[in-house]
This record gives sequence, structure tokens and C-alpha cells, in this order.
Amino acid sequence: MDIESIAQEKTRFFVGSCGRVKALPGKLKAQVLSIAKSIKKLGQDDPRRLTHSLKVGLALTLVSLLYYARPLYDGFGVSGMWAVLTIVVVFEFTVGGTLSKSLNRGFATFLAGALGIGADYFASLFGNKGEPIVLGILVFLLAAAATFSRFFPRIKARYDYGVLIFILTFSLVAVSGYRVDELVVLAHQRLTTIIIGGATCMLISIFICPVWAGEDLHKTVASNLEKLATYLEGFEGVYFQSCEDDGNAVISKDGKSFVEGYKSILNAKSSEESLANFARWEPGHGRFRLRHPWKQYLKIGALARQCAYQIEAINGSIHSDIQASQEFKSKIEGSCTRMSAECGKALKELATAMKTMKEPSSAIYHLEKSKAAMKDLKFALKAASLENADFLAIVPAATVASILVEIVKCVEKISEAVHELSQLAHFNKTLELTVSSKDGSRNSY
Repeated sequence: MDIESIAQEKTRFFVGSCGRVKALPGKLKAQVLSIAKSIKKLGQDDPRRLTHSLKVGLALTLVSLLYYARPLYDGFGVSGMWAVLTIVVVFEFTVGGTLSKSLNRGFATFLAGALGIGADYFASLFGNKGEPIVLGILVFLLAAAATFSRFFPRIKARYDYGVLIFILTFSLVAVSGYRVDELVVLAHQRLTTIIIGGATCMLISIFICPVWAGEDLHKTVASNLEKLATYLEGFEGVYFQSCEDDGNAVISKDGKSFVEGYKSILNAKSSEESLANFARWEPGHGRFRLRHPWKQYLKIGALARQCAYQIEAINGSIHSDIQASQEFKSKIEGSCTRMSAECGKALKELATAMKTMKEPSSAIYHLEKSKAAMKDLKFALKAASLENADFLAIVPAATVASILVEIVKCVEKISEAVHELSQLAHFNKTLELTVSSKDGSRNSY
């Protein structure tokens, strides 16, 4: 019996092993197809990613000539590798990011190299015994001071990479100068190759399919305003008709629930700040001048997030276990619907004005209508609260209504910020056509 059971176990093991071996090509094929689909989707989501990859490859190929071409290699020697390292480190996706790192690296290398040579010369005045002590003190003081400067917010935001390169280069030059005789020649070769690598990155980034951080920031902020507008325009279908539709949200054209569209705004702060920082390094391009007011976009983005958090609070009330009575909802439905709809229209006008870079004209009109609806809502709330004795039946809806009031105020602040941006960035003025009627009145269109 033992022999038969062992034989059966061996048979099952071999059968299972054969099955796994036969299934291996199919699993491998499925995995390869899955990877290919993910790569295709990544490229389709933003084709600029593929272009950026090709640009980095082109830059590395050009800089590699410092090694491949004998005359160039004789001039730069092993220091040509610093150009290759510079390409890998400083070439960023956007023009602003590339310019930021390239200029930081170039100026930091030049300054640190000059100070390193000066420190080496100064330390040599103290003789062979005193030179390493003086060099150690200088490296300690400059490295400590530079590291401390990184804690300043402005330096951290714009020059952090340059400070790191300064510390690295100064330490290398100062320490290696103690053993290397031709320090000036070595520093000159490294600085020259780093400049070649940085210049190659900047030229390719600017002139070959450039990706402007400022333009991305402009589009992102305008798109965020549209997402808020979409939610507010469909607020009636989310809140007041949710019970009738069994809680089904209105579906937008892209097949996703528009209710979730605003959530991407909640976590957009870091990306907006990064884009604004890179945009400051970019030269004037297209519709954006050299000193474009990029900080104003951060102000608009912060207000958009504030509005998105208010919408998040509304969503929390909608999905709460405690719901207001349908009778009370019906009494405030008209005012709330008008408020949200007019705010949505105002936000869409502001988003369109930003995209076309024209002064917003009709947004104020929609805001005035939302304020009028807000006054009607206050009267409706007072009347309904006096008629309804059940306090718990009106609290949820009253909470939503009060949040809508705050959203109106927030949209008004967004409108003011966009108007300020239009003045700072010199948006094109909207032409008004004035027509005189028979009774002498003048109407603008």
C-alpha cells in the first residue's frame, strides 16, 4: 500500500508539473500583453512623455561625443563624464524644471570651484602642517552655513539643488586640492563639461517640442474651476433628486460620475506649487510674458481647494445616515438650485476667461443672481424653521444650505482673484456692443 501511495503521489506531482509548464507560455504571453497595454496607456495619456524620453536620449548621444571623438577627448579627458552625469541629473520634463536645475548646477559649480581654489591657496599659506587643519575648518564652516541656508523657505523652494551642488563641489575641490597638483586645470575641465551638458539640456528642452510648466499650470487651474462648476451645475440632481433616483449620480460624457471630479483638486497643492516654481525660471513664451504673475495662480488654486473642501462637506451630508424631510427639502430646493447653478455658470465663465486670456465679463452677473438666490434662501429657511417643530428634520438640509452660502462667498473671492490676474497679466479686454433704443436707454451686449 505504501509503494502504491508513493507512486500515486509521484504521478500527481509529475502531472501537476507538466500542467504548470504547459501553462507557463500562456501566463508569460498574458503578462507581456499586460505590460504592453500599460505602456500604451501611459503614452496615450500624455504623448509628451514619449517625446521627453527621446529628447533625453538625444542629449546623452550628443554629449557622448566628448568621449567618442578623439579630439574632444584629448581636450577634456575623463572630465567629459561630468557632462553625461549632468544630462542625467538636470534634464527634467518641463522647460522650467530643466532651466532651474541647469542654472543652479552651473552657478553653484562655478562659485564653489572658485571658493575651493581660493580656500586651497589660503590654506597653503599655513605650511604643510597647518594646511589640512585650515582646509578642515573652512569645509566645516561653509558646509554648515550652506546646509543651514536650505531651511529658508525661499531658498528651499528655488535654490535647494544649487546649494547641494555647492556643498558637494566645494568639498571635492577643497579636499582634492590637498593631493592634486593641477587643481585649476581639473576645476576648469569639470566646469566646462558641466556647462556643455547643461547648455545641451536647455537648448533641446526649449527648442525641441518644449513642455512649458507655466502653460501646464495655467491649464490646470482653469480645469479645476471647470470641475467645480460641473459639480455645482449638477447639484440639484445629486441632492434633491437622489432619493427619487435611488441615489444614482448623474453621469458625465466621459462615463465617470461628475460627483468625483472635484476630488482631484483637494490634492493639487504640491503639483501647483511645483509648476509655479518652475514657471518662474522660464522665458517668455506664447501668451505668457517674462514676468507673468504666476503667484496669482497659486492664490486662485488655494481658493479652488477651499471651495472643493466645502463640496466635500456637502457630499458628507448627502451620504449621512440622518437626512432631512422631503417636505423641508422641497421648500428650499428652488433657492439652493439657483445658487449652485449660478455659481457653476460663474465658475465656467471664469475658467473660459482664463483659457482664452480675456477679461471675465458675465461672471459678475451670475454672482449677483446667486446672491439674490442666497437672500431668498435665508427667508425660506426662516419660514420653514418656524413652521417645522421637528428640529432634527431640518438640520441636515439647513447644513447643506449654509455650506452653499459659503460656496457663494468663495466663488466671489475666486472671481476677484481672476479679475486681478486679468489685470496683472494684461488679458484682452472684452468688446462691448452698446445699442441705443428708441426711448433713449443704452443696452450693452
